[in-house]
Amino acid sequence: MAQDEALTAEARAALAAIALPDGGRLGDTTRLAAVSASAGRVTAMIAIAPDEAETFAAVRDAAQAALEALPRIEKALVALTAESSAPSSEPQQKPTGALGTTPGAAPASGTSRKPVAMAGITHIVAVASGKGGVGKSTTSVNLALGLRALGLKVGILDADIYGPSLPTLLGLRGQPRVGTDRKLLPMQSYGLKAMSIGLLVDEETAMVWRGPMVMSALTQMMAEVAWGRLDILIIDMPPGTGDAQLAIAQGTDLSGAVIVSTPQDLSLIDARRGITMFRKVDVPILGVVENMSHFICTDCGAHHAIFGEGGAEQEAGRLGVPFLGGVPLTMELRRASDLGQPVTAMAPDGVLGRIYTGLAERLLAGLQ
Repeated sequence: MAQDEALTAEARAALAAIALPDGGRLGDTTRLAAVSASAGRVTAMIAIAPDEAETFAAVRDAAQAALEALPRIEKALVALTAESSAPSSEPQQKPTGALGTTPGAAPASGTSRKPVAMAGITHIVAVASGKGGVGKSTTSVNLALGLRALGLKVGILDADIYGPSLPTLLGLRGQPRVGTDRKLLPMQSYGLKAMSIGLLVDEETAMVWRGPMVMSALTQMMAEVAWGRLDILIIDMPPGTGDAQLAIAQGTDLSGAVIVSTPQDLSLIDARRGITMFRKVDVPILGVVENMSHFICTDCGAHHAIFGEGGAEQEAGRLGVPFLGGVPLTMELRRASDLGQPVTAMAPDGVLGRIYTGLAERLLAGLQ
C-alpha cells in the first residue's frame, strides 16, 4: 500500500509539469481529475470540456509519455474525461475528494455524442443484460467463438470497467503492447482479438471511478485500440442501463444488441428494461438468449428447470424480438469458464459447442 501511495505521488508530480495549450501547467489547475497506482500500473484522468478533446489530445500524449518514462511504472493509461461544463484552468482553490475529484460532482449525462470511428469493423454487436449474474460474459465469449467457428474475423471488448471478466474467461495473461501509432494492440486468444480494462490494471484493483471517467476509458478502449479489420466486434456490456450503457449505445455505430436473461421472472423484468433502453436509442434487438435454461445433472443426466422454464422465449415472443435459443447450465460450462478454456473453443462439436454455434448462426442471419 505504501509503495502504491509513493508511486501515485511520483506520477502526480510528473503530470503536474505537463504544459497546457494556454501556457499553464497541469498541476496548477483542477484538470488532473484522478491519479491512482497499483503494482506498477498507473491510471490518470484529465478533465476537459466536451469541445476540448482535439485540443487536449497532445496533452494526453505528453502525459502518457511522462508516466511511461518513470522507471518504476510498468504500464500507464491516461484518459480525457469530458464533463458537461468546462473545468477551470485557474489555480486550484477548492478541496478535493479521495480521488482528486470535486466532492459531490455529478457525471455528465444527456449530452449528445458522435459515434466513435472504428474503421475496418463491419458490425458492432452489444451483448447486454438488465442485471448481473445471468451469465452474459460467458455467453459473449462463446458467442464470439461461435462466430469465429463460422469463419469470421471476430474481436471482443470487455466493457465492464468495474468487474472485468474477459481475462479469466479467455485465460489471458500479461499486458497489451503499444503499436507504432501509440494505439494499444489487442491480445489474441482462441483466434479472437480481445481487450479489457482487466488487462491494464492489477486484478485486485478496485476501479473507484465516477461515470465520466468510465465513459472516457470505454471510448479509448474502442477508438484507441488497433482492432484492424473485423467482421464483427462483440461488446460485452456492463450490467444495467446507466451512463456506461448509454455511452456505448449512443457513442458507437451499433448494428444491434443481444439480450441475455435467465428464465425466471426476476431476470426477465430487467431484460425488458434493457430492450427498452436500446429501442429508445434506435438500436435493433437482434435476439434474446435464455441462459441457464435448465440444469443438466452430472449423475443422472436429467434436466432440472431450476430457474423456471421457457420464460425468455415467451418474453421474446411477447415483445416481438427474435429468440436465438437457450443454453443449459452444466458443470462442464462452469469448469471451462473458470479455467479460461471456453467450451466452444475446446469442444466445438460437443453439445454446448453446437448450441453456441447455433446461436451465432442465427445472430449472423439477423445481421444479414
